[in-house]
Amino acid sequence: MAQIYINLPVKHLQQSVEFFTKLGFAFEPKFTDKNATCMIIDQNIFVMLLVEDFFKSFTTKQLCNTKTETEVLIALPYECREKVDEIINKAVKAGAKTPTLPKDLGFMYQHGFEDLDGHLWEVFYMDETAMAAA
Repeated sequence: MAQIYINLPVKHLQQSVEFFTKLGFAFEPKFTDKNATCMIIDQNIFVMLLVEDFFKSFTTKQLCNTKTETEVLIALPYECREKVDEIINKAVKAGAKTPTLPKDLGFMYQHGFEDLDGHLWEVFYMDETAMAAA
């Protein structure tokens, strides 16, 4: 299977690493230096956290202000509703904001957080048996 790398600009790399470590994520030391780190989401899915100036070297476009604009919405599935709430609680305790209330759609339960740099993360649980019945 192909690997997926999501690249996100961050203002303070070490603060971002500390934040995501509190949420239970690990990092690949081989792809970590003063400009970047590789956060492991799954065996084939990674998020490269890149210091803003380094990130800018990959594009000619301006970075958006993630405090007022949305660049991307990253959605991560979890195995149960309780895990969704656990991740949200850890994120808030580590300094995240929750811009919306949790949503229970019957077949899917979702909630989200805004990380230290304003990137939006949706975490959700999908009950495929309830989805088939809907």
